[in-house]
Amino acid sequence: MESGSKRKASGEGGENSDKRAKTKKQWRVPRSNDRGAIQQAKAIQPGDSGIWATCNKGREAKCVGELRDLFAEYAELLYGDALATEKGEDSAEDEPADIESEIRAEVAGIRKPTTVQLFTPVRVDVQCVVFFKTVAPVEPVSFVKKICEDAMNHAARKRTRSVKRLSPMTLMGRATAESLDKIAAEVLAPHFHQEPFRSRKFAIRPTLRNHSVLNRDSIIKQVASVVGRGHEVDLRNYELLIVVEIYQVRHLET
Repeated sequence: MESGSKRKASGEGGENSDKRAKTKKQWRVPRSNDRGAIQQAKAIQPGDSGIWATCNKGREAKCVGELRDLFAEYAELLYGDALATEKGEDSAEDEPADIESEIRAEVAGIRKPTTVQLFTPVRVDVQCVVFFKTVAPVEPVSFVKKICEDAMNHAARKRTRSVKRLSPMTLMGRATAESLDKIAAEVLAPHFHQEPFRSRKFAIRPTLRNHSVLNRDSIIKQVASVVGRGHEVDLRNYELLIVVEIYQVRHLET
C-alpha cells in the first residue's frame, strides 16, 4: 500500500511540476517593446533635459532618496495648478457615454499612473554623481534656482544631508565638438542673440568627469565663439553663467 501511495503521489507531483514548468516558461517570454522603452527611460538620450547632483562618495542612493522628496515638494509648489488643470481636461475628454464606455474608462484609469513622472532618476557610472531626467512643465534652470534661493534665505532649515550641488541642464547631447556647437547655439540664442540686442556679462564653467576627448580650454573657446561679439567676459560679476558638464565620452550637457 505504501509503495502504491508513493507512486501515486509521485505521479501527481509530476503533473504539478509540468504545470509549474509551463507557467514559468510563459513568464520568461520577453516583451521586447516594453523592455526597450524601459531601457530608454533609464538612459540619458540626446535632447533630454534634467538635473545633475553631486554627493559624498557612497551616498548616491541616499542622495537620490532625498532629492525625490525635495523635487516632489517643489513640483507641487511650482506646477501644481498646471498639472491639476491638465488632469481635469483629460477627465472631461474621457467622460463615458454609456455603461460599456464607463467600464473601459475605469479599467484605463486603473492602468494609467495617477501622477505624472516629472523626475526620473538615471543611474550613471560616475562616483559621487546622480542624475534626474525632467519633463515638461519642469524647466530645470528656474526650478533649481528656486530651490537654491530658498536654501539661501532659510539657511537654518536643513533640507538635505547628502546633496552637495545641483546643476540644471537645459539640453543634452553627444560629447563631441559638433554636438557642442549645436547645443550651445540652441541654448544660448534666447540669452545672447535676442532683439533688440543687449550686451551681457558672462562666464563659462566647464566640468569634465571621466572624459578625455574634449578639454577645458577648447570648450571655453568654442562656447565663447557661439556667444559672439558685443558681450563681455566677467568671471566675478557675471550676469549669466554658462555651465557645461561632460560626463564620460558619450554625454555633454549645457
